[in-house]
Amino acid sequence: MTNNTDNKMTNSRPPVVVILGHVDHGKTSLLDTIRKTKVVEGESGGITQHIGAYQTEIETSDLPTLSTSRQAEQAGKKQATRKITFLDTPGHEAFTAIRSRGARVADIAVLVIAADEGVKPQTKEAIRIIQEEDMPFIVALNKIDKEGSNPQKIKQDLASENVFVEDWGGKVPVVEISAKQNKNLDGLLEMILLVAELEDLKEDLSLPAEGVIIESYMDKHKGNVATALVKKGTLRFGDWIVTGTVVGRVKIMEDFLGKVIQQAIPSQPVKIIGWSSAPAIGKEFISALSKQEAEKIASENTSLSPLFKFLRSSSETESNKKFLNIIFKSDVSSSLEAIESALGAIKSGEVACRVVSYDIGNILESDVKTAIGTKAVVVGFRVGIEGSVKKLAEKENVKVEIFEIIYELIEFIRKEMSFLLDPEIRRTPLGKLKVLAIFKQDSRSRIIGGKITTGKITRGSLADVLRNNNKLLSGKITQLQHNKEDVGEVKEGSESGLKFEPLPGQPSWDIKEGDILEIYSEEKIARSL
Repeated sequence: MTNNTDNKMTNSRPPVVVILGHVDHGKTSLLDTIRKTKVVEGESGGITQHIGAYQTEIETSDLPTLSTSRQAEQAGKKQATRKITFLDTPGHEAFTAIRSRGARVADIAVLVIAADEGVKPQTKEAIRIIQEEDMPFIVALNKIDKEGSNPQKIKQDLASENVFVEDWGGKVPVVEISAKQNKNLDGLLEMILLVAELEDLKEDLSLPAEGVIIESYMDKHKGNVATALVKKGTLRFGDWIVTGTVVGRVKIMEDFLGKVIQQAIPSQPVKIIGWSSAPAIGKEFISALSKQEAEKIASENTSLSPLFKFLRSSSETESNKKFLNIIFKSDVSSSLEAIESALGAIKSGEVACRVVSYDIGNILESDVKTAIGTKAVVVGFRVGIEGSVKKLAEKENVKVEIFEIIYELIEFIRKEMSFLLDPEIRRTPLGKLKVLAIFKQDSRSRIIGGKITTGKITRGSLADVLRNNNKLLSGKITQLQHNKEDVGEVKEGSESGLKFEPLPGQPSWDIKEGDILEIYSEEKIARSL
């Protein structure tokens, strides 16, 4: 590919900022307030389900004066409109891989911590990701207005995670905010722009366009759609593009507001329509000068490893395990990635799930027919199902479940797998009977008489036959008499007649006078993963 180095056009680019933090600590509310558009209300359960990319413009003249300690660094810089690209990442634990991918494409991280809750599991995970990527970052202490907020305690906890903030002798800036109350968000934006200035982010616009696929999905009207972040060069309408082995051409390009645009520059998130198939999320894309060049690049990428390794390899059988067969349908690729990650965390030596098939898009008649042949359950995430397909599933007794919240989907799968577990058998001793007489014996039952020496004997209870303290066989008491009347229970000290039926597979033994029947009941207790 040709590099147009003779006409190099170097330009400053907006910082790409990733928002990280524990679930429900206010990451989406923060972006919501900054963008003045609602995101939480459009998400199921108030939890961000996918990575999103947004840009916002900030009039730097509207920002507060920079702190005295940093004024020298900013002296003489013009006040102007500046852009910031924000990546919103899901906070729930199932989305680890998506958060990590978001961090890899960002320049700066904002670690959001609820001031009334402090450092939580996903906070620690975010810190690990930031440190692994060696990213500059800012700590945003959110919900500072709430009762119980304790910034000093959080700073101390951060120090135990090797995060040293500025007023504790470190270099990590801290900004105290309230996203819902719009308190000190200007201060946070100021800090983001200041860190960006120190990073001196520049790109050559003349380079062939390169970037990262953030999301991909199938739109029944538009075809395969990918959300991408341009990292280098200028992506233009009509360009040929390659990601992995997938070739496409930019037929339609939209900005994050859905407006059709003709070109995209570094740090700009765009939706690209024109792919031959859904590109893999997290993969880099590059533009090509022609279809032939694009196909050549794609052919050289055939060794790329598959994205969904667990889903693709889960078809193996293990003779000692029971399998739950599943057909997955999802709205977008990253949902499958999150499902894959969560399924891999369900460990059991007795049961497992076998993914029969998975795909992007609504549940189809073909999915139900596949489920019939494989005895699979069909699990959808944020997808639809037509009435005729639903009726077919009901007619064929195919279980179809559709979820809007991913952890509810995972809990459903966990429960379905639990149904395959052999139940725990809880044995409760009831009493003992000494055999005094044998009235009848055949291949199916024994009629005997005896005396209850301890406890009690009940109709329907189980019994082990003991001779010299050695177990001979086990069976069930199907009839019980006392004083020649049918009864349900006979207590200690009384004599009783009973019908004893050996359990299936028991050895052929005759019961003799003097044998002991050890009476017990069994309860099957359902187990869970």
